[in-house]
Amino acid sequence: MIDGPYFVLIVIGVVGTGLVAGVFCAFSTFVMRGLASLPPAQGVAAMKAINVTALMPAFMLVFIGSAVLCAVIAVVTFVLWPDEGTVALLLGSALYLFGSFGVTMVANVPRNEALLKLEPGTQEAAAYWPTYVREWTAWNHVRTVASAAATVSYVLAVS
Repeated sequence: MIDGPYFVLIVIGVVGTGLVAGVFCAFSTFVMRGLASLPPAQGVAAMKAINVTALMPAFMLVFIGSAVLCAVIAVVTFVLWPDEGTVALLLGSALYLFGSFGVTMVANVPRNEALLKLEPGTQEAAAYWPTYVREWTAWNHVRTVASAAATVSYVLAVS
């Protein structure tokens, strides 16, 4: 049985990856649909504001903190190599680090940066907006599933 400080790390990992999964799920299920239903200028302006606000410490602490915690869990798992839960812990860490954090860096952030350069009322922004919504949301689905799967994997490791 996993216990002590290692158990606490995993429980915090469950909470962090679960919180991030919830945020991503909200975007995948209703936020992006709501933004897409707005006229392009309003949708672009709203998403730009959301992207700037997302960089505030509250979300960054949970998002990046969970990535750091997943990396720590993976390293500790390799060092301790517990009798139970090893595969689930390593899988959970990989799912979050690659499927959530990694996808964010290589798929969602570049799209956010491209959107940030556009003025909401321009033809260029209106033309890019449907592509942005479709592609960003598709990659967000991946992040949602990966974060939720990481949470489940961590829970299974300690149960």
